[in-house]
Parts: sequence; C-alpha cells; structure tokens
Amino acid sequence: MATIAINLKEGTIESTQDVIVGIDLGTTNSLVAYMKEGRPVCVKDSNGQSALVPSVVHFAENEEIIVGDAAKKKLISDPGNTIYSVKRLMGKSFRDVQNLEGFFGYRILDDDTESLVKVRVKDRFYTPIELSACILRELKTRIEQELKASVSKAVITVPAYFNDNQRQATRDAGKLAGFDVLRIVNEPTAAALAYGIGNPQQDNSGEPETIAVYDLGGGTFDISMLKIENGVFEVLATNGDTFLGGDDFDQAIVSFWLKQLNIEMKILTEEKDFGQKIRLLAESAKKALSTAEVFEDDLNGKTVRLTRRELDTLITPLVERTLDCCKNALRDAQLTPNQIDKVVMVGGSTRVPLVINTVSGFFGRPVFNNLDPDEVVALGASIQADILAGNQKDLLLLDVTPLSLGIETIGGLMDVIIPRNSKIPIRAGRQYTTSVDGQKNLKISVFQGERDLVEHNRKLGEFILQGIPPMPAGLPKIDIQFILNADGILTVRARELRSNLEQEIDIRPTYGISEEEMGLMLLESIRNAQADMQIRGLLEARNEANNILLGGEKFLSQNTQILDETEKTTINALLNTLREAASGQDKDIIHGAIDDLNTYTMPIAHRAMDITIREVMKGKKV
Repeated sequence: MATIAINLKEGTIESTQDVIVGIDLGTTNSLVAYMKEGRPVCVKDSNGQSALVPSVVHFAENEEIIVGDAAKKKLISDPGNTIYSVKRLMGKSFRDVQNLEGFFGYRILDDDTESLVKVRVKDRFYTPIELSACILRELKTRIEQELKASVSKAVITVPAYFNDNQRQATRDAGKLAGFDVLRIVNEPTAAALAYGIGNPQQDNSGEPETIAVYDLGGGTFDISMLKIENGVFEVLATNGDTFLGGDDFDQAIVSFWLKQLNIEMKILTEEKDFGQKIRLLAESAKKALSTAEVFEDDLNGKTVRLTRRELDTLITPLVERTLDCCKNALRDAQLTPNQIDKVVMVGGSTRVPLVINTVSGFFGRPVFNNLDPDEVVALGASIQADILAGNQKDLLLLDVTPLSLGIETIGGLMDVIIPRNSKIPIRAGRQYTTSVDGQKNLKISVFQGERDLVEHNRKLGEFILQGIPPMPAGLPKIDIQFILNADGILTVRARELRSNLEQEIDIRPTYGISEEEMGLMLLESIRNAQADMQIRGLLEARNEANNILLGGEKFLSQNTQILDETEKTTINALLNTLREAASGQDKDIIHGAIDDLNTYTMPIAHRAMDITIREVMKGKKV
C-alpha cells in the first residue's frame, strides 16, 4: 500500500520519494545540500546562519563524540582529543604524513607503514575512515532534521586527483555513516554543475564552452579542463595535488611568526595547545587579509603582525605550484590559456586576493566566482544526486581517471592498461601468459602511476590467480580486465581462457600517494623518460633472452639424437654467450647474442620439424 506524508504544520501533502543528498566532505568544512523546489540549497544550522560544518571531531571525557563548531572550540583546550584536517589522512600511510606531526595537535601512529595511518585518541585507535564517518553522521543528522525524514542515499564529492585508495576510503566512510553512496563525484565537475554551465535550462548560450575549474580548498588542489556542449560535461584533463591548500598557507604564516618571535619549530610538537592557538590565529590572519591590509593580534602576551604584502610573499611559492598543475592540465588537454572560455573558482582558499589575481593573470581573463566558493561543490553534488534520481535528463557527466593504472610484468615493468585521463567509466584488458612450464599460480600486482618501473609507482593491491592447469610456458591465455566505474573505483578480473578459471578483486584502500609522489609524479615521468626507456629496453631484452634460454635448453634435451657433436657444442656455446650477455647491462649485446643464436639454430629447427613431421606421417596416406 502506498504511503502519504502529510505536513501537519503546513497542511500540505509531501512527496515520499527518497531524497538523494549531495555532500562535500571537506578538509576544513563540510556541507550537505539537496534539491528544494527544483533548486539546490545547502542545509544551514539550527539558527539558519551557516551551512558550514567544521570538519572537526572531539572525543569528550564522557565518551561523547562532538562534531562541528562545538568540537572546534576544543582545539586549544584539548588538542590531543580533537581531530581536524582528517581529509589529508584519507588513503594514506604514516610514511606519507610523518613530516606533519608538528602540524597536527593529535597523535598519528607509526604502527605499520604499509597500511592506513591511524590516530590515537585516549586508549582507542581510529582510521581516517572512521573519523570521516563521524563528520558524515553529523551531516546526516542535519539533513534529517531539515527534512524531518530519514535520509540514506548520498552523492559524495572528492578532489579530482584523489587516487583509487582515497576514493574507496571516502565511499567506506559514507557506508559507515549509514549512507548508500550512489556516486563519488569529482569536486570540479560538481562545481561546474552548480554554476549551471552547459545546462540547457540555465545557460541560454547554446554554444560549446571550454572551462577551467580551479579548486583550492583547505587541504587539496585540483584543476580540471572541461568541454561542455548540450548538457554533456566532458572532462578533457585533470591535474592537481592532494596535499596543497589553505592549511599550507596557515603553516607558512605560523613559520613566519615563530621566526619573528625567535621561537623554535619544535614547540609545535612539545606544546600542542600553543601549536593550535598559533595555527588558528594564522587562519584568522589569512581570512582577515582578504579584505584588510594589516593583521595584528595578541599571542600569549606577545604581538604578532602580518601585512598582506608579507602574506603574498609567503604563499607565492604555493600559488605557483597550482599554476604548474594548470600548465600540465592544459598540455594534457592540448589547450592554451586563451582557449579557455571561463575560469571557475572553487574552494575557500580562492578568496585570497593573490590567488584571484594570479589565476586571472595566468588565463588572461577575469575569474568566475559569483557563487559562494565554500558552497558550490555541495550544491553541484545535489544536482548530480538529482540526475541520479531521474529528475534531470539533460545533463551527462563524462569524467576521467587522473593517473594511469596497470600491472607489474616480468622485470618490474609497469604495463599500463588504463592510461591517465581516460574517460570513465571504462573497461580495458590485455592477455598474458605464463613464463614457466607447469606454472599453476600467477600473482597479479596492480599499480597506479606514470613511470615505466613499478618501484616508482604506487601499489594499490595484489591477488593470486590459483589453480591454473599445468601447461607448457606460453600456452595459458590469461585475460586481465580493469573495470573502472563512474566513481573512479577499480575492479580487476583475471580469467584463464582455456580452463575458464576466474578471480576478481575490488582494489581496497591500503595506503595513498604522498605529497611528493602525487605532486611530482607526472613531472618525474617526463624528466626520467629517457632513463626509464633505457631500463625498460634492458629489462625487455633480458626477459626475451631468458625465454630463449629456456627454449634452447629444452630443444637440446629433446633433440639430442638428431644433433651431431659440433652442433651440440656450438649451441651450448651460443647459449652460454647469451646467458652472460643477459647478466650484463647492454641491451644491444643481448640482442646481438639472440640474433647469433637464432641464425645458427634456425636451419636445425627446420630439420627437427621435418623429422617430426615424417615420424607423425609414417604409414599414413595423404
């Protein structure tokens, strides 16, 4: 039987259709939005003042978990039990964030460098997923109080440059908070939706547009190039840094003041309450200097001062790093700055005047920032939720994967299956085989990155295809498929085609990409391209040589009766020469030894084949 919801206060009948909400899970603040009377709105607090929920979690003495403004007040009085900037920890290991111990007022644990970092609060250990779930539960409570109904479905946004681990961690946090996460959406794409760019109902131009979405938040930076035509949002390229944002602006101010006051940096780890006090004061200075020319305040009886010119000097290197990402994204999209029709600004850190002026100067046009940069991503997420609910049929999102995905092959080589900036969802595969006779198991290691050698990329996971029927090397056909869904989350499937043996794995979060790896990964791939090609060439030559050595030894043992002593001696000598060459560092010498062996053994192989055919055909008529 159908149910009808009646609003007794208003005297109206309300729809019972499931509401799908849009969530911006931010480093500094988080928001939840939904579609109200056909328009996206962010849910404000009980006073109707602010839609922002500070992404801060406090663990009180009575084991109560407090989130938001009330938790933020505890940053100075109880820093060890108050967690902030947890988004910076998503999908990361201790190794990735150990140099930020002074930045955090709480304790991060070095218990296992090969797994997700953990945070110690009193006698408990929390993962970033659990802590993010606390923030998401607060947002769930806020939207349910607004709608006076249960809400279980959500779209959550992530930085476009989040890797697979970080996306999985975000989805898991949503599940832990009680949400059915229908889609993980890239923040820049959500922002473009919020501006109504490319929406036939809101944008009457009808002309195709190429836009750049510059998204600088509290902890992450993204730049995405989108082509928009008739409601189709096609991401051409994306670039960014998952460890660059307003937090780094604050840290630069803190370092400046400590030097000004002649205080050593170690005080940040030794006196956590002081560390939080100066960090929050730096954040206040950054915000004040967006409109004022000078900031001055008291810090434990001493005056700290900062001018806008000094702030600009401090953060210029950080802003320049964002421009490097912009250049990379333009290059990947095969665009120039003057081909960009609009530059959309997203994220609270884009309020900083230096950022606005620098970005405007780089693209040669005024930036597009007439929406609240804090709310724009959540608003876009709610529009995407409305699309999934089937209420908007004029919009389509075509996103891309930010980094290449592949597997490790013999010699530690990275064999790319899905190149970076491929449109998602996507399915791609390749066939492989075994390298040893009778091989029953095959380990499949999945990596993400741009270098030729897996040791320079980030391992996402691995599994073993077991029970392959014993066959000669090279005979099994193993089809490996990568399925990257619309959330940018990866499933790997391996199947031996002759036996139909199959195994599948969802790549689960183990650890993430560090600042250096993520920020410099593409740059390093270009810088080291020549060296990587040389190493790849050597490894491929060695792999070929090893296969030929196995085949040559097998040929000798199976055909000894048709070979004379001279042939046996010569083949053995050539095999030894190849074996010695394969242990060296010169691929040309290896290829030369392979050619010498092939040239000598080819007539003998033909002779052996003729003898085999005669034996098989003996006594038969054709």
